[in-house]
Amino acid sequence: MSTHRQTVTITYETAARAVALALEIGAERGLPTVASVADPSMTLIAYGMADGSTPHSADTSQRKAKSSASIRRRTGQIAEALSAALPLGTGGTMTTIDGGVPIFFGEHHVGGLGIAGGPPALDAEIALETLKRLGARTEGMEP
Repeated sequence: MSTHRQTVTITYETAARAVALALEIGAERGLPTVASVADPSMTLIAYGMADGSTPHSADTSQRKAKSSASIRRRTGQIAEALSAALPLGTGGTMTTIDGGVPIFFGEHHVGGLGIAGGPPALDAEIALETLKRLGARTEGMEP
């Protein structure tokens, strides 16, 4: 019987780089973006909020990051049947609003990225572009 397990997780340096990239990509698209990165245990590792962002986007980006870190898939790809149940069942901690993506480097799941500030489809576009520029995996996450 094993007495422990090892967890692979994103480093602060990589998480902070993801946030900076997301804010840069948002600015390129004219959107004041909010970006959050959580590790696989749903712990917030890095966070950034562009000037002019809406206050509620702060919470939304964190919920997207935690959701995609936990379920290891894009938040917009969660089954529609869970769209109300997941947020209710987790006390609002998790969401099915698009814009959250898991972060994988090769086969290693290291966390989740959540983008908020715009329409969910644009948030997802920014999240996917962030993963690409970060060198993370995007297969299976495109619409």
